[in-house]
Amino acid sequence: MSAQPAVAAAPPTARFRPPAVPKVSVSGFWGDRVDAVADRTADILYERCVAAGMLDQIDPDRPVPALRIPFHVTDGFTASTVTTQMFWDSDLGKTIETAAYCLYRKPNPELEAKIDAVIAMFEKLQQEDGYCSSWYIRMQPGKRWTNLRDCHELYCAGHLIEGAVAYYQATGKRALLDVMIRYADHIDRTFGPKPGQKRGYCGHEEIELALVRLARVTGEPRYMDLAKFFIDERGRQPHYFDAEARARGADPADFHFKTYEYNQSHLPVREQDKVVGHAVRAMYLYSGMADIATEYGDPTLRTALDRLWDDLNAKRLYVTGGLGPSADNEGFTADYDLPNETAYAETCAAVGLVFWASRMLGMGPNRRYADVMERALYNGAISGLSLDGSLFFYENPLESRGGHNRWVWHRCPCCPPNIGRMVASIGSYMYGEAEGEAAVHVYGASHATLDIGGGRTVRLTQETNYPWEGAVRVTVDVDAPTRFALSLRIPGWCRKATLSVAGITVDLAAVTVDGYARIDREWRAGDTVDLALEMAVERIYAHPEVRADAGRVALQRGPLLYTLEGIDNPVALNRIRLPDGAGFTASFEPDLLGGVTTLAATAEADATAGWNGDLYRTERPARQAAPIKAVPYYAWDNRAPGEMLVWLRGG
Repeated sequence: MSAQPAVAAAPPTARFRPPAVPKVSVSGFWGDRVDAVADRTADILYERCVAAGMLDQIDPDRPVPALRIPFHVTDGFTASTVTTQMFWDSDLGKTIETAAYCLYRKPNPELEAKIDAVIAMFEKLQQEDGYCSSWYIRMQPGKRWTNLRDCHELYCAGHLIEGAVAYYQATGKRALLDVMIRYADHIDRTFGPKPGQKRGYCGHEEIELALVRLARVTGEPRYMDLAKFFIDERGRQPHYFDAEARARGADPADFHFKTYEYNQSHLPVREQDKVVGHAVRAMYLYSGMADIATEYGDPTLRTALDRLWDDLNAKRLYVTGGLGPSADNEGFTADYDLPNETAYAETCAAVGLVFWASRMLGMGPNRRYADVMERALYNGAISGLSLDGSLFFYENPLESRGGHNRWVWHRCPCCPPNIGRMVASIGSYMYGEAEGEAAVHVYGASHATLDIGGGRTVRLTQETNYPWEGAVRVTVDVDAPTRFALSLRIPGWCRKATLSVAGITVDLAAVTVDGYARIDREWRAGDTVDLALEMAVERIYAHPEVRADAGRVALQRGPLLYTLEGIDNPVALNRIRLPDGAGFTASFEPDLLGGVTTLAATAEADATAGWNGDLYRTERPARQAAPIKAVPYYAWDNRAPGEMLVWLRGG
């Protein structure tokens, strides 16, 4: 049967927003990930923050603690020395945010009581004018707002604001939200274009994202305007960081990283066209720019963002969705510089890419953003968290000789709560809601309640075994017949897809807009949409300028990138060659790594027999058959330590 339901081919102009986390419940693949965070990670984050001494610093009822993490002198000037202890408020903010989402998922009175106690400390810590930084109140009083370039004051405020919004939405408790509203009001009085205000912005972007969230939950436009100010002011001349350095008696030229590209303040944001500097900072900046472009309908920001998006995806992004190859600046280097074994690819950076891509979708469903978001979600981001939720990666290389393993904690523990809060809030990335519109960006078993304006609510239920299988059924539930447009992403990796609505086959080409099937009709309770996505095993090749991957091939099936681990492959991994004609068998193994689809094939390996102690010779090595087995990249190093390799030799 082939017929065409009512559709609208025109691209949507509505402003999309992610649903609040409590409006989406997930099961299946992502349900397992969220449960691991709720069952283990959230408590681990709290306990390890306590063990690090963070509560000693924020609790005004305790003696001022000794310095736990020494200062690192970056340029010889006392005013520019830093310690990661300055940033502890941000780790607590993200820990609170993670706990909030987990409390919604699974009630945990003991954890909730601990978080409430931390919030009470911040209430007591806050000064009369609203200022609330534990470092500058307790450890270095009198120096507030003197070194925005290095010391993360606004960054820490941003993470506390995000934690406050999440805790309010999940529990209904306003204590931390009210503290952060007072703090945001203080920041709004301190920074801005008016006489007597500072025209500054943070060296580590984050506050911009937080202020947008605060504006949305409170309805207060001043916070949105302040976020816009921070975006607009960045990189303007005279440069704020230069003036700030002189004011504290330092030479602006003695900046450790020598260039303001490090914190993306080298140019006004609308003039930037290269993704440079510290990767996490870049992703947070672009996320904030995308929020402001959406909220203010600013095409100049959208133009800049698309230039930056193209630069990242054409020259600087790992196949895993990881980014930032260098440990020296925790960020970007030259075009096509994507080493595998030494890849930094910080977990926080992949999480930040998810944030950026999600916010680009605020301007309307578009596959070019959603495909990258999915790649980062399923690969470069969740690889940073062990399957049981207890261990972490800071760096996510694409090759290991066996010495790169997950750790318990880190002196700069930004990644554990960042991946924890992202996983626990995964539902907000899966869907989008707008006036008369709903969108499904990421497939996974879930139930969402979406606001489409005019007091209308739409409930969508996804039934699927994605990412292992490509069949997705979306069931619509409405209180009365309701007309709205439902957009479903057709992934770029899918070579063949079919769609039916209420049992009627849909011509995908006729309804696809920017990579989404957009179906505009009157929906009734019980209507179903069935999407079938072919999941073939794909060979991925890198641009010829990527030296590290020349002559090599990677494997992908659906949204998942695959890797070989030594534990499954007895031949040394760099001896393996994958012939062009080698066929793969995909098999779901329920008892392996929490249940994964593995890929098996017969490859070849350079034989070591017959070399007779020689290190070099004039004859090519003989080849022997080598059965290989690949597992999803996100799941590597969850068993015995050993070799790992993403890019196999081809031919």
